[in-house]
Amino acid sequence: MRDMTEGNPLRQIMSFAVPMLFASIFQQLYNLVDTLIVGRFLGPDALAGVGATGTLTFLLLNFALGMANGGGLIVSQCYGKRDRTQMRETILAMAWTMGILCLLLSVIGLIFARPLLLLLNVPESALPYALTYIRIILLFSASSMLYNGTAAILRSVGDSKTPLYALIVSSFMNVGLDLLLVVVFPMGVAGAAVATVVSQFAAAAVSVHRIAVQREDFGLSREYGRGLVPARDHVVKVIETSVPSSFQSCMISIGNLSVQRLINSFGVQTMAGYTAAGKVDQLAIQVILSVGNALCVFTGQNIGSGNLARIREGLWKSRIIMLVSAAVIAAAAHVFRYPIMGLFLDPVTAAEATEVGASYLSIIGVAYLVCAVMQSYQNVIRGAGDVNTCMVAGLSELAGRIFFAYLLAPRIGSTGIWLATPLSWSCGCVIPVVRYYSGKWKTKKLV
Repeated sequence: MRDMTEGNPLRQIMSFAVPMLFASIFQQLYNLVDTLIVGRFLGPDALAGVGATGTLTFLLLNFALGMANGGGLIVSQCYGKRDRTQMRETILAMAWTMGILCLLLSVIGLIFARPLLLLLNVPESALPYALTYIRIILLFSASSMLYNGTAAILRSVGDSKTPLYALIVSSFMNVGLDLLLVVVFPMGVAGAAVATVVSQFAAAAVSVHRIAVQREDFGLSREYGRGLVPARDHVVKVIETSVPSSFQSCMISIGNLSVQRLINSFGVQTMAGYTAAGKVDQLAIQVILSVGNALCVFTGQNIGSGNLARIREGLWKSRIIMLVSAAVIAAAAHVFRYPIMGLFLDPVTAAEATEVGASYLSIIGVAYLVCAVMQSYQNVIRGAGDVNTCMVAGLSELAGRIFFAYLLAPRIGSTGIWLATPLSWSCGCVIPVVRYYSGKWKTKKLV
């Protein structure tokens, strides 16, 4: 555990962010290794099929994941306030709501997977691969839910190292299982999906063990209560805090599905190039997201203790770190775009897909500068509990992405879809900046 209400703000944020960055990198390796092995050993059709499932899977599981994020905000403020009784009730409320939603969404996803993939214009050659992959991931979605829920609890009290250790173990397991089940035993995309699920269960087991060992610190010992059913008002508070974030993410996912449909209309080569470059994007952006998430936890603990001056200092210093990191990543993405794409696709047999991915990397790298500003302000107001403002900002980002993608794509091709990302982030940046300087976020704390 880490008390972020004392000490040097930047040192506290960065010492928390660095393990979380490495954890995020290892988490992205799940998808990165799947993509690399599927692309190299199963070909562009299989790669396009696996890539087409990402946004849909995220949408179907997002409400349950939102409970982890919303509950984590409450836990962080409880920790700053030193209220372990309310922390216990919040954790129990998270467990029940996430469990029920996970079950419901998995069943719904399995039933409607095929029609949803058809709605996304997934090409016939890629459809069998996409259907096999998404059904396995959704059937065992408890692995993802359990890890993300426990990791959110641990991070909310300043423990970013345990999720890192969990993901190191599971990432190496994922690499080994991918090679075993795709290359040695030719299970195809089913092998890649099984490898991901088993590895996520391993990560969840490490996090659950840590919480069990430190259960008194989380208010889970008998001293703070014996029942396993949370009080109704705590369930309501978790839902109220989580729904705006979940709704925001789901709306963004729907927007991404709409954009994915547009990408799919350009054919398998564009889909494969986007899928490969998108995995690199998800990995590279973790620097900005990790510092932003650390700032969110830092804000949550300090809003709980009433220390607003530390929050202002943390924002200013974190923003500098994020902007410098974004500039370095943007330069690297442009200079090394072709060698990076060569890791996923054969530059001779998949030349068109390679060119599409390289173009995407050049554009998205520059967009990180906008993302850095957006993430800094947005995570302060989110950590303070001002989740409705974050939802409105997310919806403006969604509207911008759909509008610009469909406006530009018919005119300049797939490049227009890539340009829609920095333009939409600019739309999403305005609201949190204005909200921060209005000062209204200071009255939104949750405990």
